[in-house]
Order: sequence, then C-alpha cells, then structure tokens
Amino acid sequence: MKLRRTMLFMPGNNPGMLQTADTFGADSVIFDLEDAVALTEKDAARILVTEAMKTMTYGETEVVIRINPLSSPFAMMDIDKMARLKPDAILLPKATPEDMAVLEKELERIEKEEGIEVGTIKVHALVETAYGVETVYETLKTSKRIEAVLLGGEDLAADLAVKRTKDSDELFYARTKLVNACKALKIDVIDTPFTDTNDYEGLTADSRKAKMLGFSGKLAINPRQIDTIHAVYSPTKAEINHALRVMAAKEEAEKEGLGVFSLDGKMVDLPIINRAIQTLEIAEMIGLLD
Repeated sequence: MKLRRTMLFMPGNNPGMLQTADTFGADSVIFDLEDAVALTEKDAARILVTEAMKTMTYGETEVVIRINPLSSPFAMMDIDKMARLKPDAILLPKATPEDMAVLEKELERIEKEEGIEVGTIKVHALVETAYGVETVYETLKTSKRIEAVLLGGEDLAADLAVKRTKDSDELFYARTKLVNACKALKIDVIDTPFTDTNDYEGLTADSRKAKMLGFSGKLAINPRQIDTIHAVYSPTKAEINHALRVMAAKEEAEKEGLGVFSLDGKMVDLPIINRAIQTLEIAEMIGLLD
C-alpha cells in the first residue's frame, strides 16, 4: 500500500524546489515538464530535472515526472530522457487508451535498452478530457504499469466548455466515474487540485467531498495546502480507536468460533473489518499508532 494523501506539483525549471522537494511533507511530488514550464524553458527544465534525479535523494517521498502530452513535439524526448532516470512513475497528461499504448511501447523499448525488467517503470494517468473520462477503464486495461489515476479538473472543465466552481458540481460525473473505474481495478485515484491557495475552508470542504466520493488523496499546487489535505485524509484518533476495537472484537470472536459478531450493538461484517485494517495501515504509515 502506497500513501498518496497529497501529490504536490512543482515546476521542473525551479532548481530550489527540486532540491528541497522532500521537505514540504507531501507524500508524492510531481516534477512538472508541462503546464508549469514555458515553451522556451522545456529543454532547461529537462536538464534541471535530470540533474536533480541524478544527484538528490528524496527519502520516502514518491517522485513522479509529468511529461508533455503525446500530441506535443516535446513528449518523445521527455519519455526517452525521463524514463531512463527511473523515477517512481511517469505521469501521462491527457491520458487516453491510444496514448497509453504508445507510452507502454516506448517504456518497454527503453527498459530493454537499459537492461531492466519490462514493467519496472510505473505510470500515473492524468485524465483531463471528456474522451479521457469516458475511456478511463479502457486506459487502465491498456497497461499494467498504472498505479494511480489523477483528475485534472481545469482542463476537463475547459474541454466541457463549463465554468469551474468551488463546489465542483460540474466535475461530479467525472469524479464518480474515475473512482468507480479505479476501485474496480484496485488502483489509487487522486482528486483535482483546489486552485484557490488562500481559501483553506474551501480546500477542507473540497477535500472532504473528494474523500467521501472515494478518492485516495488530492493534488496540491502549493506546499501550504499539504497540512489541510492531510488533516482530512489522515484517520482521526476516534477512527483509530474504533478500528482497534473492531480488530480486538474480531480476535475474540474467532476464539469463540463465531463468524459474525457485534460491537456496540452493531453487526460487524467483512467490509467493516477491511475498513478497520485499512485505517490501521494508514495510521501506522504516518506514525499515529503507539
């Protein structure tokens, strides 16, 4: 199980952020070669990310590199240079089944040239078009490398020709479709960023809504958003205590040969046990268990 409560974007042409990427506290960082980098800075960003990956270590922080879309003239160079750096994952923007198939083929070629096992380089898929939403399950079935799907709400809203709102009602269909597809295939699904970096109440509300819908975590565009998102996606003390009591009751029931048992007057079945296990796994990963 990989913890992805937050995935923080940072420009690939910002050497200061590349050097300190693991100090912000995000579970994952995304070195961006796409939107955050001007057309005239693409080569410089590629060089800076290459140097950072060769000289820096990022501890337990997952490092993902967002390449440019396959429809751009930069994508193939991005893939060839970045995949050889062996980041934790390559992030494919505007993901579709067709583009995922191309990326899969390129990564397999590079892995053979580098003498590493085919399938080693992992992929995250950024879904941000209407077509990408409708074909997300097919995209996921195209490659076994995919570990997470990310929702890009801004580009999707533009593609839908609708206005982005703080309530994100315009993304409800896309959010639920992505969650369902990813849950069906046991793949992490990460929600779109909240773009008002000064509105912490709005960020909390949006993060809670995403968590309620089933998202594993949320994208961040500013380090100041990390603590707020973590507060939503980390189990509370009450949730941890309840999970511990569920597991203790389960152990007692097994000693008595009971297949079904109750806790506080409520029946405890397998989904509740699985939720308790997941809560305790997350609590242990972030150091909340004694």
